[in-house]
Amino acid sequence: MKSEYRLGIDAGGTFTDFVLADRTGQVRLYKALSTPQDPTLAIRNGLQLMVDDLGVSAERIVSNCDLCINGTTVGLNALITHKGAKTGLICTAGHEDSLEIRLGHKEDGYRYDADYPPATMLVPRYLRRGVRERVLSTGEVRVALNEEDVRAACALFLAEGVETVAISFVWSVLHPGHEARAAEIVREMMPGVILTVGSELYPQVREYTRTSTAVVNAYLAPIMKRYVEAVDSYFRSLGARQPVRYYQSNGGLAIGQAMTDRSVYAINSGPASAPAAGQYVCAPFGKTDVITVDMGGTSFDITLTKDGSTNINKNIDFLRYRIGVPMIQVETLGAGGGSIGWIDEMGLMQMGPQSAGSDPGPACYGQGGTLPTVSDANLVLGYLNPDGLVGGRLPLDHQKAHDAIRTKLAEPLKMSVERAAYGMFTIVNANMVNGIRRVTVERGYDPRDFVLVGAGGATAAHITALADAIGIDTIVLPKLASGLCAFGQIISDVKYNYMATAPLRLDNDAAYARIDELFGQIEAQGIGHLKADGFKAKDIVVKRSLDMRYVGQVHECTVEIGTFKVDARSIGKVKEAFHRRHKELYTYAEPASTVEVVNIESTLYGVVDKPERMSIGKGLTAPKALKGHREAVFSADGKRIRTPIYDGTPLGAGARVKGPAVIEEVTTTIVVEPGWTARLDASGSYLITRDRKGAT
Repeated sequence: MKSEYRLGIDAGGTFTDFVLADRTGQVRLYKALSTPQDPTLAIRNGLQLMVDDLGVSAERIVSNCDLCINGTTVGLNALITHKGAKTGLICTAGHEDSLEIRLGHKEDGYRYDADYPPATMLVPRYLRRGVRERVLSTGEVRVALNEEDVRAACALFLAEGVETVAISFVWSVLHPGHEARAAEIVREMMPGVILTVGSELYPQVREYTRTSTAVVNAYLAPIMKRYVEAVDSYFRSLGARQPVRYYQSNGGLAIGQAMTDRSVYAINSGPASAPAAGQYVCAPFGKTDVITVDMGGTSFDITLTKDGSTNINKNIDFLRYRIGVPMIQVETLGAGGGSIGWIDEMGLMQMGPQSAGSDPGPACYGQGGTLPTVSDANLVLGYLNPDGLVGGRLPLDHQKAHDAIRTKLAEPLKMSVERAAYGMFTIVNANMVNGIRRVTVERGYDPRDFVLVGAGGATAAHITALADAIGIDTIVLPKLASGLCAFGQIISDVKYNYMATAPLRLDNDAAYARIDELFGQIEAQGIGHLKADGFKAKDIVVKRSLDMRYVGQVHECTVEIGTFKVDARSIGKVKEAFHRRHKELYTYAEPASTVEVVNIESTLYGVVDKPERMSIGKGLTAPKALKGHREAVFSADGKRIRTPIYDGTPLGAGARVKGPAVIEEVTTTIVVEPGWTARLDASGSYLITRDRKGAT
């Protein structure tokens, strides 16, 4: 770190988390309620918490930050609620309906469900305008671009008040000239419009994926532009010396202009930083196989890292929209502290996915919520401090939580409030365990081989129960768990993905030379952007991958290769890497078959200096940090047992807490269930392990 501070901000559905690190390695965590109606208001409120804590002005903090990083749910929320901008699409005539045809099938899991409704179209049919042009799969122009068709589309868009336009033509990746000329006409006739050109945003084969990606980008671009401008302006007013960086769904940082031009990369901005943080906190324990789970107020996010490498998704359906660009693979469930308990038509208790959010919030928040939520259950079960959360700044109303569970669940189901609350706790845990199984067992991984890392404010109350249910023996829970995604931002690098299409068979020197040439072109573009952003050559790292398949196959797989020159001498290494990856994915390989490349991709990193690692020194032992006892429930019979409550703040390295127990940190509450022991490590994380039989 070159300056005094580094600031990470993670805007969630209920809370916005702030992590402020200094050069000594000290890290401070703050939380403010999210303000979806004006996300910058939550940032102001969070900075005020820092001002009150540090006794210095917001201007002093921001002007002395080497990086201010923002992870935002603005794009995600706009896509979920369908409140993006009015969008127009210019496409090849005859392909106006590809967004609705969707390659002829519904998403996986619903292909044979006749009652599953069609996805809401981000561009209505009358704003999808076909223009006469045609490029063949060889790159040859069959029909020249009809410019009058483009002008007619612009005239309609102007009359309809369209804010943003996407252009996507068939085979434009092999001949981008038609899209480039259409873009010139749009800029000429609609100078105020935000424009997305498919062959620039996602230069890969597959017309439907490219068109859908371009449309999603265009749909979100005005929303992200207004947000970025507001945040950048606010930080400039506080004397920021560096541009604000924004966290991308590919797991890296970008400047605001990149987020406006490539808004599709902002969709999963928040949880994408969890894997980096998970690997960081596990490093002191020598663990590289990590499942990171983040339970906030609204959702539960799961990411998986194997051998230090996090799964990346491309060409997937996200919220029912096909997106081609690389995204950190995140499994998201509607299971958070605000998830609402309800009774279905069969008379069975269910949890979520509906959430009370931050407004009105759970009943125990006392802000008008009347429906029972996970937070209400945790309060009634004795896990949460009845005096309030966030060091008492968020008071809790035990009676309102009790009444909500009693009237909505316990009485209709003819059971005690305690049993109903434990039922809520158990059901939401089962939902989360099912999500963990989807990213592990269903993808060929044994969850018992992984360490479970807890992130998010609500996770710590559930973490031992989750590990117990999934069969995991080791948990790493950092003191910064409730702001771990914000922490992940401040240890991440700037990252950009550059792509090109290269439909070539790997059987001749010309193909090898073309691949090497394309890598050189896209990497020169990325290096230029990073150098303009202030990075020196020594701070730039390049990683390459190829989308490859056997000739005749429909789908390809992504294979990472080195940065060596691709030629007749090195092509053997490329083919060998493909055969090996194909066998990993599909259990077989065909070394005698011809291999072809479909797309190429280079990922460029601008390596950022990392803050010093947090360190915990001597402090109190567990017996001396004992605050008292509380009646808590750990079984389905609803029986309460006297449970020790520990103050986590003064605990020193090596302190051990044996369950059943509750450890209260300022921004999270750790429930150590019977059969588990937590030990505070000097790195600032609790190592929570399952007790061995016969251990004392």
